[in-house]
Amino acid sequence: MLREIARAGSYSAAARSLGYTQPAVSQQMRALERAVGTPLTVKAGRKVVFTDAGRELLRHAEVVLRDIAAAETSLAAIAGRRAGRVRLVVFPSGSATLVPPAAAEVRRRHPEIALSLTEAEPPESIDLVRAGECDIALAFDYPDTAEETNGLLRLPLLSDPLIALLPAEHALAARPAVRLTELADEPWIGGCPRCQEYLFTACSAEGFTPDLAFATDDNLAVQSLVAAGLGVAVIPQLLLAAARHADLATRPVEPEMRRAISAFIWPELSRVPTIRVVLDALGEAARSPRTDPLPAG
Repeated sequence: MLREIARAGSYSAAARSLGYTQPAVSQQMRALERAVGTPLTVKAGRKVVFTDAGRELLRHAEVVLRDIAAAETSLAAIAGRRAGRVRLVVFPSGSATLVPPAAAEVRRRHPEIALSLTEAEPPESIDLVRAGECDIALAFDYPDTAEETNGLLRLPLLSDPLIALLPAEHALAARPAVRLTELADEPWIGGCPRCQEYLFTACSAEGFTPDLAFATDDNLAVQSLVAAGLGVAVIPQLLLAAARHADLATRPVEPEMRRAISAFIWPELSRVPTIRVVLDALGEAARSPRTDPLPAG
């Protein structure tokens, strides 16, 4: 309840989310304040904000919820050896490429393990693990923008190179590789906010600022805009493994650009057999040739 009040910003919104009545939430909060002997929230317009005591109790509540989730998973594993539920949160291209073979392998070897999948980009995905709402986050980060783990265990899975996308008839399409500076005067198609941030950092290091003509989180939209001759782009190679437009030239970028793909998990969960099975399957999927070679084109 504390976590939901913090997330929703009011008793009434928390009540709706939890399926309670607003008076029931208010009554529970009054009882909790009597028990601890100090106010936990104060009104701020239509919202409630936590006092110092409330924030401290909320911090402990999140630890308790995380430990309960870990205990449930551990007990399920003990009761059924490798049985239980594992909750994944994954960025979209990861859910399209790494998760399917990993999930198929888990089902083949351990059909008693139930997987659930939520899609979210980092840092939201990592926050879901930190809050105990998911067990494993499959997430990416770029050089100089590495995620703060704050106690989470980072398990590197894949170093994903970025690939230049050019219209098929582009003058540089015949080159074996493309230097970033050769694209300095081109209009650019930008991807997700984190991808754009890395693009601007890499281009700045090469002495220019990219002219961003379009920006979209949609991988196929980026490819279609490039194929239509509206700009160039650099995107992670894994996106091309998920789906690839036919009318594109793909070339390595110089200097090399990469993102790191890792699994993030609480250290105590990494020892749970069901979790270990899923982590091993994700590792195998990341080492698969399907995620490795540069697509032709």
